[in-house]
Amino acid sequence: MSGLALAICVGPATAAQRDAAVVSHFAQLALDCVHQEYPNKIAHVLNDDGDVLPPRVLTPAFYGCFDWHSSVHGHWLLARVARLYPTSDVAAAARAALERSVTVGHIADEVRYVSSPGRAGFERPYGLAWLLQLATELREWDDPDARGWQAALAPLESAAVLQIKAWLPKLTHPIRIGEHSQTAFAFGLVFDWAQVAGDTEMLELLTRRTTDYYADDYDCPLRYEPSGHDFLSPCLAEADLLRRVMPPDAFAEWLAVFLPGVPEHGASDWLDPAVVSDATDGKLVHLDGLNLSRAWMLEGIAAGLPEDDARRAALRAAAAAHREAGLAAVSGAHYEGGHWLGTFAMYLVTERGVAR
Repeated sequence: MSGLALAICVGPATAAQRDAAVVSHFAQLALDCVHQEYPNKIAHVLNDDGDVLPPRVLTPAFYGCFDWHSSVHGHWLLARVARLYPTSDVAAAARAALERSVTVGHIADEVRYVSSPGRAGFERPYGLAWLLQLATELREWDDPDARGWQAALAPLESAAVLQIKAWLPKLTHPIRIGEHSQTAFAFGLVFDWAQVAGDTEMLELLTRRTTDYYADDYDCPLRYEPSGHDFLSPCLAEADLLRRVMPPDAFAEWLAVFLPGVPEHGASDWLDPAVVSDATDGKLVHLDGLNLSRAWMLEGIAAGLPEDDARRAALRAAAAAHREAGLAAVSGAHYEGGHWLGTFAMYLVTERGVAR
């Protein structure tokens, strides 16, 4: 295990664990890619010959890091680092990258792009949810520059909100896969944004759809996970979402039906971390992200239970095992993982989904 992973893999993050080396490492992964245009994978609807343009022209704020959503959450990582660690050796570079990307003109072009015909489903829900998470970070950051970036981002934030609000009433079933289309994980990010933004309409809509989709679920087949390309757990993401909308006692009862196999013995051996066979394969390396996201979801589920719930120890033990495996893989040695795993690591170690 690397020294970096060893420093931060044991238990929930503490101030001592979030040292300068950790912050610099994760931030540098984002700094290395947010303005790196190629290689680039775009999900792009062409309306005419005029749409045959390079990524930096199509989406001038978020064109790096291989794809749009990774660029968006790379910028979230930089905002998170600059906000929480303003004296770190990467804070100035993080602010400079945000200043370069999040401009009024660039965001106007982004809004035109996502609002063009045929793009109603662009980056829905994963990328849009991360866009709102970036907006959340800027909203919570008491800083003059951050307020300026928030104002610049606001039109795209509003466009994302409108897209989601138009989509959810028409979505007749949840999306339960372990990749970008999954609804449970995206709903969690959007729910956290709505709480900070004070958007009661979104909170009510998400709560209603979450209840419609998931409240009656039972015996989720965690034994079938993971699929070979997963970076999100369908079962754990659902539970991590439900703890956001249920009080602890009700959530404890629901979880007993939904995941009856969570033990009370306090060990981690009921859920093993995934193993990546080839870190240079962009799909296979998803499993490194799965270990990271499982870790924060397990911690979130434990936090949502009553303090005397006997399952909390086993949930946290499994979270620690996944944390260790996941953080050890955030090396940046290969771009296939380096362009996005830093975000998942930062989300985990700063406990973004549990405490702001």
